[in-house]
This record gives sequence, structure tokens and C-alpha cells, in this order.
Amino acid sequence: MCQIPMSRREWLKLAALFTATGAAPLLSSLSAQAATEPDAPVRIGYLPITDAAPLLVAHNNGYFESEGLAVEQPKLLRSWAQLVEAFLSGQVNVVHLLAPMTVWARYGSRAPAKVVAWNHVNGSGLTVAPEVNSLHDLGGKTVAIPFWYSIHNVVLQDMLRQQGLTPVLKRSGAPAANEVNLVVMAPSDMPPALASRQIAGYIVAEPFNATAELLKIGKILRFTGDVWKNHACCVVFMHEADLTQRPGWSQKVVNAIVKAQLWARTRPQETAQLLAKDGTHRYTPHTLAALDRVLVPSTTLDDTYRASGAIRHVDWHEKRIDFQPYPFPSYTEALVRRLKNTVVDGDSRFLSSLDPTFAANDLVDDRFVRRSIELAGGLSAFGLQDAFNREETIIV
Repeated sequence: MCQIPMSRREWLKLAALFTATGAAPLLSSLSAQAATEPDAPVRIGYLPITDAAPLLVAHNNGYFESEGLAVEQPKLLRSWAQLVEAFLSGQVNVVHLLAPMTVWARYGSRAPAKVVAWNHVNGSGLTVAPEVNSLHDLGGKTVAIPFWYSIHNVVLQDMLRQQGLTPVLKRSGAPAANEVNLVVMAPSDMPPALASRQIAGYIVAEPFNATAELLKIGKILRFTGDVWKNHACCVVFMHEADLTQRPGWSQKVVNAIVKAQLWARTRPQETAQLLAKDGTHRYTPHTLAALDRVLVPSTTLDDTYRASGAIRHVDWHEKRIDFQPYPFPSYTEALVRRLKNTVVDGDSRFLSSLDPTFAANDLVDDRFVRRSIELAGGLSAFGLQDAFNREETIIV
């Protein structure tokens, strides 16, 4: 991600946005804009990471227009705070957000918005300094995460606890030998921080893990998809008013995104070229080499990762990143349960009374994506069994 550094001030700003009081002025602007522009075009907000691929593919390939929708040039934003602010105020109406962030948005700030589909699965890893050979080696050191409410933070803390390490938030002083200090850092700042040994590792979305490999400043210790099988990372988030007042429009938006996911998973090389900094739209600042490493399957690389232990569950046959749109309820339930035990900065009291089953039904609106999947050829087109349910597989 190409973000400005996330200072403590920016974190506090975003934390304020995700409270009912802090979000109120933005939500008021959203209501006013909806009243004056009831037929607003598709306005995509995104961060320049591989997570945004389906939204960008849909735009590049003209899938919104083929559905009869007007669409503007996607708006590249530099931080989660900017993206959330633009979404809550109505400047954009289709975004990709970290799955745990949507939990915070709906139940922390009472944002009238819902998850309508997953954007992708897997696509993240824990990258460490060359001298770090195990999770245990992270004791007494600092590891960077992209955001407190992220699958990265959830999975990392599960892995650390399994090794007898305690995740902590220290703004001063060094962590103890059995502690791992967690800091929020803009992913674009992570490789330089690792190279200069300010941190011992980072866990983040691609292609920043691939970048560290190519620069030879770090190695991937573990892929998150090898811990939580086919986990969602970013999801598609839309305003509830659009879902209820413009259901036909919303269906077409989801149709375009699902069609783009199918295209991306069957044309990985073309997807990499589309996203690269030399692409027609210059959607991201990343090199084709880094994007190829993430998106294009490689038997040679997979063998290397199996030998190193970055991939342990060979029988899962996981892709480094994959595109699958259906938001399985079991995932949301498991995510909410894990968030309750995850160390985060700020006020997380809303999680204590949040029922996982209620959240799975209330946070997600799967009416549109079910229809879109049917139009795209069914779940089997995405390599899934023909059932809208699954059991979560999480093996640390």
C-alpha cells in the first residue's frame, strides 16, 4: 500500500471516525448527498494493494458499463483513514475494507453499511528479518501490522500465543523476552523499516511480502492462508441505503465485481499487468515482478516455501492469493469470536456484547452475491463445492 505514515494522530482520527459521535457529521453528509443525487454513479475508493484487484479489473474491463451503470475513475486513497472518511461521507460508494474493520464500522460507529461480498482470500504473509527463523525468535522484538482491526493482527496474535509469546502495545520501553511489541505501520513503510532493523518483521497484504523477497531484505516465515484456510482479508462494503433503495443498481455493481473476480483468478498474468505501475491506468505503484510473484502460480516457489515451512499444509492446496466472492457466515462468526481475544488499541468494548451469529446475519447482505455467483457459473466456477456453507479450518 502506498500510504502516508500512520502517525498516532492519524490513528486517533480513524478511531474517532469509528465512534457513533465521530461518524455522525460524515453520515449526515452521506444522507444529504443521497438526497440530492439519488442516481449517483459507481464511485470506487481503494488503496493500491492486490486486495483491490477485483474493483480495478471491473473498472478496466468495462464490467460496470456492460451492466448499464455509469462509473467514475476509481479514487486512489493513501490511508485507511482517508478511505473510511470518503466512504462514510458519501464521496465513494463502493470500497474494499479489511474484514475486521467492517465489524468496527458497523458496531463501533453504527455506520449504515454492509458487506456484500468478499473481495479476495489469502494474499498475506508474515515477513521477517533474515536472522529470524521461527516465531519464538520474535520474542523481545517489534512486529508491524497494517491496522489493529485486520486479519493480520488476529492471525499473528494467534500464532504468537501458540508459541507462549504475549502480544503487547508498548509506546516506550523494550518488550520483555516473552513479549512481542505490535505497532501499526503503513505497509509502504514496512520494507524500509525491516531493512533498517527498526522492526523484526511485519505481517501484511501483498505485494509487500514479495517486495521484501525481491529486495532480499527479508523472508516469508508463514503465509496467513496456511494458518486460516481461505480466509477473507478485504471485503466489499457498500452503503445500506443503496442496498435497500437501489437494489437493482446494487445487484449490477456486485455482478460486475464477481465477474471481475472470475476473470482475475483465471488470468493471473493479465491481472498483474493491469495492476502494475506501467499499466494503462497505473492503478498501483508496484512492479510487474512483485505482482507476478503474488498472482501467478509457481511450482518452484511453492517448493521453496514448503521446504522453509512458510507452507505447512500442503494438502490444503492454497493459492498465494485467490478470488472468491461468497461471504461464508462461519467466517464472520469465527472472526468475531477471535476479535474478542485480540489485543487492539482504543475502545473495543462493543465487542464484548456482540454475538457472532447475529453479526454474521446483520453485517453481511448476501442476496446480491448469490445471484451474481449463479450468473457467473455457480460456486464451482470459483473452485468451490456447491454449498453456501463451510467449516472454518484454523491450524496455527
